This record gives sequence, C-alpha cells and structure tokens, in this order.
Amino acid sequence: EARGEVASLTDNVNIMIKTLRETTRLNAEQDWLKTNLAKFSRMLQGQRELDTVSQLILSELAPLVEAQYGAFYYSEMDGDRNLLRLLASYAGRDPLAPVPRFAPGEGVVGQCAIERKRILLEDISSDYVTVWSALGEARPANLVIIPVLFEGTVKAVIELASLRKFSGAHLTFLEQLTESIGIVLNTIEATMRTEDLLTKSQALTEELRARQNELQTTNQQLEEKARALAEQKAEVEAKS
Repeated sequence: EARGEVASLTDNVNIMIKTLRETTRLNAEQDWLKTNLAKFSRMLQGQRELDTVSQLILSELAPLVEAQYGAFYYSEMDGDRNLLRLLASYAGRDPLAPVPRFAPGEGVVGQCAIERKRILLEDISSDYVTVWSALGEARPANLVIIPVLFEGTVKAVIELASLRKFSGAHLTFLEQLTESIGIVLNTIEATMRTEDLLTKSQALTEELRARQNELQTTNQQLEEKARALAEQKAEVEAKS
C-alpha cells in the first residue's frame, strides 16, 4: 500500500502495465490472424475440386481453432430445390451412413443459410453432437455454424464443435476466412461450368464433324448416281 505521490505513481504504472499487456495481446492476435489467413490463402490457390478443397479446409482449420469435430455442407441444386449436402467432415462417425442434407431453414445448418450470419451455441444438450474417440465421448462446450458467402449468395456452411469455448480471435478468424473460401468455391464452380461447356462444345463439334462426313459421303454417292444416270441417258440417246 502507498499514499500520496507514491500511490499515484503506483496506479499510473499499473495502468501502463495493463495497457501494455492488452496491446501486446491484441498485436499477437493480429499477427496470428494475418499469418494464418495468408497460410490458407496460399493453400487454397489453384484448387480445382470441391471434394478436395472442402476436406483440406476442415483438416487444417479444425486443429487451428481447437475444434474436435467439423462438417462442411455445400450448397447445390437438387432438381428445383436448393440443399446443403455434407461434402466433407472432420472426426465424423460413420462414413457409410446416409449423407445428411439440409434444406434452407432446416436445423441450425439450414437456419444459418437463411440468416447468412454466424450461429454460436453454448450449453449444448446431451442429445446433440458429441466428440468421441476410442477412450470415450464428451459433449462440446461450443458449436459454431458459419455461412460461406460470395456476393451475398450462400456457397456453403461450416460447422465446428469444440470441447473448449472458441476465443474471440478464433471467431474473428473464421468469419474472415469464410470470405476467402467463398471466392475459392465460386472460382471452382466457374471453372467447372467452363470445363463442362467446353466438353459439350467439343462433343457437339465431333458430332457436327461426323454429320458433315456423312453428308459428304451422301453427296458423293448422289454425284456418282447422277453421273451414272447421265451416262445411261447418253447411251440411250446414242442408240436412238
């Protein structure tokens, strides 16, 4: 304990120490964010397959944010309906089980797609998802569901569960990362559409070429028949 000027000096030093600690913490978080965002940006460059990129994202993302369970739901059309199909998982249970699908508004995954914003669940009930291994299973402390958007359109939904609460830095990182993921998914989709159109165009070109060859063959046959008829006509006229 101190009094007077010494007490005032002590208070000021303590405030400076707290400010320095907070500044150091914030700087460390920013460095962590920038480093890992750059890492994922490099990792996602040049990816061309949805299955590969979704599994890669979960495999790298879950340990980074201390998640023990993860799921990647991809938005696709099924007839005239838009559905979110499980495309990849991290520490999922049964690979032979039917692939889960959610319509917009169905469950928290579908609700996340409708609201287009993060959903964070705490105090998760015992009948919800569990983190498990050969040694046992436990209920997660946090479950976060994040939409992956590109220009306002939902491209995917990522679900992560952790035995510990996600930190503020983790949640900020997830929201910033999904922007990059949205760009990557849109690029892959555009490439797939281009390749599909190119394949169809090549098939159509081959079909047209085959028909052109058939037409040339037919024209040659007609010319030969016309020539034969002309010769027959000439012979008939010569005899008469």
